[in-house]
Amino acid sequence: MCNLYRMTKAPAEIARLFGARGGEGANFAAEVYPGYPGLVVAEGAARVMTWGFPLALKGKNGQPLRPKPVNNAREDKLGTGFWRPSFERRRCLIPVTAWAEAEGIKGQMTRTWYSLAGDDLFAVAGLWRPTEEWGEAYSMIMVDGCPQIAEVHDRMPVVLAKESWEQWLSGTPAEAFALCQTCPSKLDVDRTAERWGARRPAAKTG
Repeated sequence: MCNLYRMTKAPAEIARLFGARGGEGANFAAEVYPGYPGLVVAEGAARVMTWGFPLALKGKNGQPLRPKPVNNAREDKLGTGFWRPSFERRRCLIPVTAWAEAEGIKGQMTRTWYSLAGDDLFAVAGLWRPTEEWGEAYSMIMVDGCPQIAEVHDRMPVVLAKESWEQWLSGTPAEAFALCQTCPSKLDVDRTAERWGARRPAAKTG
């Protein structure tokens, strides 16, 4: 599952590339973590939302705890009550430069980055919804991983070809679900020595 990704393009450039409105003054970090803001394209606009649908949690004595951000949705769970309303009515595109997976032994894991070969930006399939806890929030759709990431993880984001963007956003649920496939394109793999739990970067303003 994806718990970290990069998006290094300026909001105005994202709006232009995706034919979307807005993006001005967007505030988010170049590296996006669950529970933090990221930029998505929804309803024709580039909008900042929180990455992860809030999941209510309770302590041992029943006291409410801080919600957990559920930042990944498996494609085989999209018909469940937690995801179905958003999948049917509120799909979005998530601009991504690269996503990271943790690789190595526990306690010494490093970041391995994956990107689409030949492209410095691509779109990942997402869902969004309004929430009481964090305002608008979004989540990524996950499918079986391709052979290139098999040694690191068995799941990966749904990478959408540009010609499929409109089908994902505006198609019927059946048409959108047909796009939930493992990416057939070649990936660039960047294995780094950077520790997985490295400090989160400061937000940037567009």
